Amino acid sequence: MPSYLKSAKPRAKEDLSAVRDIVRDILESVQAEGEAAVRRYSQNFDDWAPDNFKISPDEIKAARSKLPTTMADDIDYCQTQIRNFAEAQMKRLVDFEEETLPGVFLGQKVIPVASSGSYVPGGRYPMLASAHMTVITPKVAGVSRVVASTPPVKGEGIYPATLYSMVAGGADEIYCMGGVQALAAMAYGIKGLDPVDVVVGAGNKFVAEAKRQLFGDVGIDLLAGPTEILVICDETADPYIVAADILGQAEHDPNSRQCLISLSQATAAKTMAEIDEQLKTLPTREIAAVSWGDNGEVIVVDSPEEAVALSDEWAPEHLEVQTADWRYYLDNCTNYGSMFCGEETTVSYGDKTIGTNHVLPTLRAARYTGGLSVGKFVKTVTYQYATKEASLEIARICERACNYENMLAHGISCRVRIEKYGKE
Repeated sequence: MPSYLKSAKPRAKEDLSAVRDIVRDILESVQAEGEAAVRRYSQNFDDWAPDNFKISPDEIKAARSKLPTTMADDIDYCQTQIRNFAEAQMKRLVDFEEETLPGVFLGQKVIPVASSGSYVPGGRYPMLASAHMTVITPKVAGVSRVVASTPPVKGEGIYPATLYSMVAGGADEIYCMGGVQALAAMAYGIKGLDPVDVVVGAGNKFVAEAKRQLFGDVGIDLLAGPTEILVICDETADPYIVAADILGQAEHDPNSRQCLISLSQATAAKTMAEIDEQLKTLPTREIAAVSWGDNGEVIVVDSPEEAVALSDEWAPEHLEVQTADWRYYLDNCTNYGSMFCGEETTVSYGDKTIGTNHVLPTLRAARYTGGLSVGKFVKTVTYQYATKEASLEIARICERACNYENMLAHGISCRVRIEKYGKE
């Protein structure tokens, strides 16, 4: 039986009715008023109301000149890894056609959407990696028009490194707009900004609610909540490294969730002690300490099977496995956004540099969906054609199938083919 050395504090279900109302008002205002509403909300929330929210070539050039060479080189390195993995994914989404019955041909075509909108959050930290993940991926998928938007540094405009990341990633249009009003502008369109077909990207609860309400008018990626990490370890794990990885996610947000599932009581106890020790000097301890204190869990289990069952029930966004045999968990775990196998990889690699996409499911959504990929930006459409002989055979069965359901006009569409092709 699992033994809990630390449990998360019970969390009351948040009443989001006020958030829903605020988001609905903003979306309706932008839909009705266009840029005037965007400017009003941008002024209120971000102290930002420029003559034009679209970033100009001169602003792009100025931002690039402000970046240290090492920073630009590092951004380019990260983007290369993300582009390489997205290209490898895209190669495996293929058109095909099969003759499933004599004379019956069924096929699939993979077609990119025409346009997408990438929301790159600002908030507590500049999220350069979000620009990589949400701009490069649709471009590799073949999206011809990628719009990107990010909030201003309050009252000062766009963060130069974020702008460079958007440009280097291949964004076709860039806007300095934040929050719900930015999503509404991309989804509905404003003067000079045509609507997009899909909006993606992380954000706070207002951004998540905006995506929820916009879904249907546009496609979305997923509804992400605070970040999560679950680590499975055994007696071979290094408690110092496990603790550092847990705190690496705890610093995101006071509501971030962390879980350690250990097959060794001693490793679990040492990791908890290490977390307490590292928090003493952690630069972001004001956030990480609250997150770990309120939401951290430590569970000791008796077997790998028990660890798998608990992990799949938790369905974490990020799953790290630091055990002697991590392949067992790769073969048996099924509910996670992305798995980091062995001590040699860490969630931070996935967040920033290694190449997999960091837009991942949270709040147990990994039970039914994966993260952002090129597949989100393409439509898998089907087609069919048949010879007259095959059509005649199918029509006879299909007419009866339609009549079973009293779909009589459907049946007639089969009957007319029977009558025509049966004479030929």
